[in-house]
Amino acid sequence: MIWPFKPSFRKQIARIEITGAIAGGTRKRVLDALKIVEERKFPALLLRIDSPGGTVGDSQEIYYALKKLREKIKIVASFGNISASGGVYIGMGAEHIVANPGTITGSIGVILRGNNLERLLEKIGVSFKVIKSGPYKDILAFDRELTAPEEHILQELIDISYQQFVQTVADARKLTVETVRSFADGRIFTGQQALELGVVDRLGTEEDARRWAAELAGLDPEKTTLYTLEEKKSLTSRLLPGNQASSELATYLGPRLSAATDWLEFEASTSGLPLWMYRP
Repeated sequence: MIWPFKPSFRKQIARIEITGAIAGGTRKRVLDALKIVEERKFPALLLRIDSPGGTVGDSQEIYYALKKLREKIKIVASFGNISASGGVYIGMGAEHIVANPGTITGSIGVILRGNNLERLLEKIGVSFKVIKSGPYKDILAFDRELTAPEEHILQELIDISYQQFVQTVADARKLTVETVRSFADGRIFTGQQALELGVVDRLGTEEDARRWAAELAGLDPEKTTLYTLEEKKSLTSRLLPGNQASSELATYLGPRLSAATDWLEFEASTSGLPLWMYRP
């Protein structure tokens, strides 16, 4: 009997790319991919991060999954053009981190945003009648200003989330909480500065990160290839199959429409949520 060929994943490095704002869709995709990495017994994972950050809970779930997985395999994170805020938090789940000298990173902190349209609504004659079970049920409502007690509640929430972030960075990078607090004030910094602060281990490209991951896994860096766990085909790829022209159009439009859709989803789903987010 001839058995079907099965690829040997033990001699490859898995690669997962995290791009754009981190929200529910990103979390699900990455967690699913991490399960595949574990099931196929890859010896190492290269995590490519190019993200300005995202929601607190989604970033934490990815971080915890990475932390659990690195008990079994080697994980190296590669910071791309920008890996800030929630992108940094996720990177803490890797055993080692490589950044480009000019990578924009940092922005360690938490922001909660809301909109106050009270004056605009008054001008156009729109008002709302609210029936609520408690005084804080409509906290961050867009048709009125925050009260002092509400501001205190939200500030306490932000402070707790911030402490979680600082503690995670301190534990992952073997730094004191006081040291992390000295630069975790929301500022952004370059990969070069991140190295000096102890946030990353080395400066280099994604290729450098691949070679390091191979070495850590006991593989030959010259021969070891990457196995990228990609997202499902985009809507444009499914709608425009077939000839070369349509394929090229899908290749051009796909990432742009996908990014726009992800951002709209993010904006619509995160109003009033604490964010680990760098806002350029």
